[in-house]
Amino acid sequence: MTARPYVLLSAAMSVDGYLDDTSASRLLLSNVDDFAEVAALRAGVDAILVGATTLRRDDPRLLATPQPIKVTLTSSGSLDPAARFFTTGSGLKLVYTTDPAVSRVSAALGCAATVVGAGDPVELDRVLADLSRRGVARLLVEGGTSVHTAFLTAGLADELRLAVAPVFVGQSDAPRFVGAGAFANGPSRRMTLAGVRQVGDMAVLRYLPGPSGPVWTEQDVALLGAAVELAGACPPSSTAFSVGALIAAADGRVLATGHSRETGPTAHAEEAALSKVDPEDPALGTATLYSSLEPCAVRASRPVSCAAHIIASAIPRVVFAWREPMLLADGDGASLLRAAGREVVEISDLAPAARIPNAHLLPR
Repeated sequence: MTARPYVLLSAAMSVDGYLDDTSASRLLLSNVDDFAEVAALRAGVDAILVGATTLRRDDPRLLATPQPIKVTLTSSGSLDPAARFFTTGSGLKLVYTTDPAVSRVSAALGCAATVVGAGDPVELDRVLADLSRRGVARLLVEGGTSVHTAFLTAGLADELRLAVAPVFVGQSDAPRFVGAGAFANGPSRRMTLAGVRQVGDMAVLRYLPGPSGPVWTEQDVALLGAAVELAGACPPSSTAFSVGALIAAADGRVLATGHSRETGPTAHAEEAALSKVDPEDPALGTATLYSSLEPCAVRASRPVSCAAHIIASAIPRVVFAWREPMLLADGDGASLLRAAGREVVEISDLAPAARIPNAHLLPR
């Protein structure tokens, strides 16, 4: 299977499913708290994608600290190099278009963006594969209608965040969250509701594709938060991530903790925590390992990766905050764990906190 980023779709919509109304000015559906959450979400991903229609209609800046790569898709190539998408932010701007349009779009945009051909018409699989080669492990897709529909019908969405505003638009020709299509989330067409939160006067819903999937609880959030805090205890390093890990029984009782370089200069957090538990402890059969970073799939310092250590244990479930960026190693520990039958849950809300002790390693 070709490597691709974890794809998170995010949208704010009205109660009746619209992203905007038909007026000349943008309808702001999000409240202050939701805007703040989206800002934190942007800071925790490697790239943000919007369609060309959204770019032309809303003129978004898509800013964050640190600044992710900005991505847009266009078939027509009709883009204004003076748009804020291109003129704001210090990061890379990528435009994916049809193969025949590459030369024309490159000439029109000049040095404002890097233009990449991705088939004719544009193929999302090719876009995601190219982003993966550029080191993008987490992609945030912010619309609009045709883009959300394309990812969902292609089965390329890993998570969906919907912020529902207490507003009715009621205009049939206004842009909706999705359009018509054959949605690829299983024969039942149902998704898994993995979380519901109140954010001011809005409801934030988190969905996972398919009729069943990994669901996290408030206990998971608290224990993963404790693992993230452990990362702050790591001795500093310019060549390795600072990671915290925690192993907890099903009732929330902490069995062991660990952090990077706790037991030696090349020790990983999950490895340190696992070394402190009895492999015959029956509690491990229903335990969860929490890690601030996705467990590594490969490592240069030792022959056995953290994913392999977990697979060798009886622990059936792993919860992590931050998907490992392709900086120090090219690995996908989550996929290895899932392939071995482990349940893997990613709580990306805590990814920004997990990045803090590693800020010196990240591109600026």
